[in-house]
Amino acid sequence: MNFKIIATDENSRARVTQFETSHGIIETPVFMPVGTQATVKTLTPDELSEIGFKIILANTYHLYLQPGADVIEKAGGIHKFMNWNDSVLTDSGGFQVLSLKELRKISNEGVQFKSFIDGSTHFFSPEVVVETQEKIGSDIIIHLDICGTYQSDWKETDRELDITLQWAKRSLVAKKRKDQIMLGVVQGGFYKDLRKKAAEEISSMGFPGFTLGGLSIGEERALTEEFVDYTVPLLPGDKPRYLMGVGDPLSILEYIKMGVDMFDCVLPTRIARNKSLFTKHGVVKITKNIYKEDFTPIEDNCDCYTCRNFTKAYLHHLFKAKERLAGRLATIHNLFFLQKLILNIRQSIKSGTFKEFLRDFKNIYSQINNK
Repeated sequence: MNFKIIATDENSRARVTQFETSHGIIETPVFMPVGTQATVKTLTPDELSEIGFKIILANTYHLYLQPGADVIEKAGGIHKFMNWNDSVLTDSGGFQVLSLKELRKISNEGVQFKSFIDGSTHFFSPEVVVETQEKIGSDIIIHLDICGTYQSDWKETDRELDITLQWAKRSLVAKKRKDQIMLGVVQGGFYKDLRKKAAEEISSMGFPGFTLGGLSIGEERALTEEFVDYTVPLLPGDKPRYLMGVGDPLSILEYIKMGVDMFDCVLPTRIARNKSLFTKHGVVKITKNIYKEDFTPIEDNCDCYTCRNFTKAYLHHLFKAKERLAGRLATIHNLFFLQKLILNIRQSIKSGTFKEFLRDFKNIYSQINNK
């Protein structure tokens, strides 16, 4: 991976970096919309490109079950299958498998699990997960790991970490495609000695980038922040750092400040389908009666398709009438908002004004939440 640091912030670990995949150059900080089933819900690939995204995330577990990795491979890979010309990251599917406690069984060899679709039995080994992602043809792949549950005890967390480290080594051996970037996963639960152990051992294996695993899984936000802040400095500074499952604007800003480069989350698209919209003043619930006759856009000076063409009153009406267009228009706006935020963050780091940008954004964004 040709990784470059473009700019750094003198008051924090925030930075702008750049690296290249087989489908283009990625500049960070970057937010990746989640396209679990090879689609970002309600939107076309063209719409995502128009918003400005250069990378999206898809889910190995779901694509393995349907339509199957063989089908995607026969289609020419995920890019041709979904007609997306830019980069794709696939996670290992481990989080989905391991979160279904009643449907799976873990051993040193891998994870046996039952399909949530038809109950059929399947087995994920590190080698199967790598092979599946190679068939899918994503640009960035992640090895199988054990994402522990919050409040697991030290002994169990240590045991699971040892298995994850073995799986990481096996995954590197199994990897055949030279055009894919594999990230190493740092687990260790909420124990700093285990996080340090994980960071040191994963770093020594030669991965070109790292995922901070097992965070933002139900613990309090302060605990997530503590462990992100602790773990990031343990990782090499000349490689990208990726934190899964974070998609609210304030958290993204805080973790960029701590040195995280990459993010993904279903939050912006999920809350959009559930009538909630990002604005610079906070999240707006568009079905409130105050918006019934509000003939202004969701946000002034927003250049997204939704704000350029429609009003709050119209979105209020669409959601009340249960029209499918409502979710599409709301999703366009929320993703546009996050992409614009990311672009502004990058610019503030480059210009040396990130500290002021963070302060001003937090002051304005919190106003509506305090009412």
